[in-house]
Amino acid sequence: MTKPRCSTIRRVAVHVPADRQTGTEIEDEVRSRNPGVRVMPGILRQMYGFEERRVAPPGSWPSDLAAAAGRRALDQAGLAPDAVDLLIFASVSEDVEEPATAHVVAHKLGVTAPVFDVQNACNGVLNALEIADALIRAGRYTRVLVATGELGSRLSALPVRDRGELALLLPALTLGDLGAALLVEASDRPGIRAAVFCANSSSWPAATVANPYLGPSAPAPAVRLDSAALAASFAGLEARAFEALHATGRKPGDLDLVCVHQPSVAFTHTILHALGVPEDKVVPVFTAYGNVATAGLPLQLAQAERRGRLRPGDLVALFGLASGASGGLVLLEWNP
Repeated sequence: MTKPRCSTIRRVAVHVPADRQTGTEIEDEVRSRNPGVRVMPGILRQMYGFEERRVAPPGSWPSDLAAAAGRRALDQAGLAPDAVDLLIFASVSEDVEEPATAHVVAHKLGVTAPVFDVQNACNGVLNALEIADALIRAGRYTRVLVATGELGSRLSALPVRDRGELALLLPALTLGDLGAALLVEASDRPGIRAAVFCANSSSWPAATVANPYLGPSAPAPAVRLDSAALAASFAGLEARAFEALHATGRKPGDLDLVCVHQPSVAFTHTILHALGVPEDKVVPVFTAYGNVATAGLPLQLAQAERRGRLRPGDLVALFGLASGASGGLVLLEWNP
């Protein structure tokens, strides 16, 4: 009897910009750009547990970060660009509105396979993994490269007119820059075991970034992040997302590693408590990298692998929450 076709994450790689920017430096920059708005010293540390982030060089594009990470993943696997059957770009940041930024990434990598973008706020990479797994299981593709490049630091340069706008922009000041890539391949061993997604779309106004092409009709401010409303929109999503874990007959204690979206230190603690996951099962990244949106889950996988905390056969949960609101979980056995 032929074994069922499975998919597995063969490689995960990140591209980390060399430049760092501390919370104090960000606060000073906001003051200099907006002299009429008072920014309390140390507010990013006090509210979010933020210390510093990585910042890409001037002139960088999201595709540059994604391509750098993708190239590293291919090099680690000993593969040429023509070995990729499909490339999915799954980022909040994008180079252009049209065409898909995946085309730009593919061009920079030398990939000639089909490409497309997937966008769902900070859950883009999770959704891309679900799509890659489904397409591989269906026999459409053998090797899929999922790439993302986040340039969240650029939002710090937005003007702030008053304290109200500052309050709505404040979470964005912790956004960092990072590239990440995951190489997903067909396998005869189980890798990606289950995935489940859920949404509370009525809460979409809690966190928005205006379309720059709308011009004068765009809502003000351009970035609106209502932290309280966003947190409320996630209520219950974590339990629904963990249905994938329970459906496989597993419980949180069976997990060897849990990667969770980390928009702040306090929020991460709250989510872990709600999921019933011990903190020693998680790799903290927010304090040193900030909120790197879609790149956060691959970053945690890469950090865990580098530190020897991720071994073949480990059971791993990738848990994401994103504005919209949406929740998602991908359960996988680490078999690179």
